[in-house]
Amino acid sequence: MEKKLQPIIGKLEKEFGGAACEYRGEVSLVIPAEKIVSACQQLHDLDFELLSALTAVDYWPQEEPRFHVIYQFTSVSNHLFLTLRVPVPGINPSLLTVSHIYRSANWRERELWDMFGIKFQGHPDLRRILMPADWEGHPLRKDYPLGYEEPQFTFNFEEINLRKPYAKE
Repeated sequence: MEKKLQPIIGKLEKEFGGAACEYRGEVSLVIPAEKIVSACQQLHDLDFELLSALTAVDYWPQEEPRFHVIYQFTSVSNHLFLTLRVPVPGINPSLLTVSHIYRSANWRERELWDMFGIKFQGHPDLRRILMPADWEGHPLRKDYPLGYEEPQFTFNFEEINLRKPYAKE
């Protein structure tokens, strides 16, 4: 772990709980969902001026909490990187928004709502961003049904050709 990052990690562990782990030079800290806003505010105050990524992982069906929301922060001025992981339950998944702290979180939180169904309370404009507004379901959840189209080969050409929706003249 970088020397400049050690006091920051110590302060976050003491204040927000959780334990930091390092894997291949990247440091991550798991914190409770109710403390995400204050942790983000503190990181912003500690010169982590960029929320460089916001994504989620779905651990269905093995684990509960089902989701982990992953915030990746960058301190451009100090050349530091830090990841926060926030466990979120599978039933009614929600977190508080951090879009008032990091403006880049606005669209990324909308994407997580659209793809995973994780709501962000207090978000100024929480609506679908990638899928049509009337779309049902959240495509990046592991329990989302997969679409399937059978490939057309020479041995099944006629059978598939009959089922294809061609335009009528």
